[in-house]
Amino acid sequence: MEWNGAPVRDVDKAFRNVAREAGLPDVTPHILRHTAATWQMQLGTDPWQAAEYLGMTLKTLLDNYGHHHPDYLKGPREAFDRAPKLRQNNATNERERTQSNVMKIADRSR
Repeated sequence: MEWNGAPVRDVDKAFRNVAREAGLPDVTPHILRHTAATWQMQLGTDPWQAAEYLGMTLKTLLDNYGHHHPDYLKGPREAFDRAPKLRQNNATNERERTQSNVMKIADRSR
């Protein structure tokens, strides 16, 4: 690796200089890695592949960035999507049971 034709001896110093020249003095390699991990999850990348690409364990990726993935909490979201239909079916069944009970009571009183 080289900078201006000379070998780079200190990558951290080189990165700071490049970031400063780009007008991003507060950007660090950690921030770039964090951003890349967040974007990979938001884009729905396979977590195994994203972890490998980022050089971190799957556990680290999921523990720290998994909540950005579109499949995060998919099961509970789908359950809530089904809930109105289930409640409607239960209400219909309850009305049917109630009507038949009312009919039985009415028949007894005659």
